[in-house]
Amino acid sequence: MKDMDHSKMSKEAMKNMDHSKMSKDDIKNMGHDNIVPLNSSKGKNEITFPEILKPASVNGNNVSYTITAQQGKTEFYPGHKSNTFGYNGNLLGPVVKLKNGQHVTINLVNHLNEDTTFHFHGLEIPGDVDGGPEQVLKPGEEKTISFKVNQEAATLWFHPHPSPHTAEQVYKGLAGLIYIEDNNNNAKKLPHEYGVNDFPLIIQDKSFDSNKQLDYKKVKNDDGTTGHTVLVNGKVDPKFTFKKELVRLRILDASNARVYKLKFDNGMKFEHIASDGGYLNKPDKVSEIQTAPSERNEILVDFSKVKGNKVNLINEDGKVILPIHLINSNKGTKKSDDKISNLSLNNIHVSPKEKEMKITKKVVLAGMGKDVTINGKKFDKNRIDFNQKVNKTEIWEIENKKDAMGGMEHTFHIHGTQFKVISVDGKTPLEEMQGYKDTISLEPGQKVKIAVKFNHKGIYMYHCHTLEHEDNGMMGQIKVS
Repeated sequence: MKDMDHSKMSKEAMKNMDHSKMSKDDIKNMGHDNIVPLNSSKGKNEITFPEILKPASVNGNNVSYTITAQQGKTEFYPGHKSNTFGYNGNLLGPVVKLKNGQHVTINLVNHLNEDTTFHFHGLEIPGDVDGGPEQVLKPGEEKTISFKVNQEAATLWFHPHPSPHTAEQVYKGLAGLIYIEDNNNNAKKLPHEYGVNDFPLIIQDKSFDSNKQLDYKKVKNDDGTTGHTVLVNGKVDPKFTFKKELVRLRILDASNARVYKLKFDNGMKFEHIASDGGYLNKPDKVSEIQTAPSERNEILVDFSKVKGNKVNLINEDGKVILPIHLINSNKGTKKSDDKISNLSLNNIHVSPKEKEMKITKKVVLAGMGKDVTINGKKFDKNRIDFNQKVNKTEIWEIENKKDAMGGMEHTFHIHGTQFKVISVDGKTPLEEMQGYKDTISLEPGQKVKIAVKFNHKGIYMYHCHTLEHEDNGMMGQIKVS
């Protein structure tokens, strides 16, 4: 079994395997990181960046937008157009810029030929506008939602959440970014000019058939659909050309299942400044960062220190995610220095009280393929699994249960809140986990404790963000009242 090439196996053969006769290593090799090996980018196509969505209206502190889910065609390869989905376009979506304290109205429009929802991942908003699987818009329908932004600066995103078709719609292209801005004076010292020194990188992996077509149904895998080809901002074989200077990269893992461990092939270090819910307390100097599906990480990279004119952003296996071509910058360009490295960006701490609080909710993630469960159950839209009071902090324990075959990695996400990680296997979390989070990845056998508080009422989802697992029922509901 260890010599078998799982990437060449048919879906039917995978289904018919007798898992009871497989070794732990065999099962691990069936995990979503290994089923389809990722090809290196050859750097043929310059990436572009999503447009910033223009408001439909602005009146003082009130702003309104229109977001339309629509069908389109995208030419990933010259001369070959593939059917895709996008928001306000053919593929992916625009950047929606919001400000802390703003009153926001969004007109949501479904121009697809199928049901969809609009989920605002990471936004702390009432449950009835969160965009979970019960808030369906049918083809041709539209509705208007309103909410007030009440959270700090962060990079969030929006995507569909129609059960059980989330995985397919995201794979086809439905993903857009949300930037929240605030008045953090120290953060203003960081690169923040969009498309100049502040760049989003939406990383995905997909597979194309012999006709260069994107066809989810041909490649779907119940353990998490992975692809041969890396895309950045929707570009196949991407590359990025810019100046030798200090830049900010906002990285979103919008893949269905693949976890990336990103670094530069010259071993250079960079500053990790923000995670899902906003800034870390201070920049954390690292040489590698892990990102699981739906996680966001912001990093500062000083490319003025690169010798030569090229460096590659690579995955842990050495596969090139993004070739970066550098051109000499003008004198006086901003470079990293001790002032930036020592900036105080936030003040997030796990309090002594939170450390001592008893666990009130336990979440056990288990299984693989279609046999995934949370606490031994599959999603039931008519069942409320947990209850919690608004504005009350509770301690949740999340466990990724090992089984006889070892189990597989699961990525846990809660809607409508940003939580604090108290411990990982009883130990203080790494600095990269010490900011606000809405998603956390767990290896088999791991346990984490998180402090969870909801600032709004409503019914919210919690689930595995390996999208096929979510669609297969690895999802629950909490009612906040």
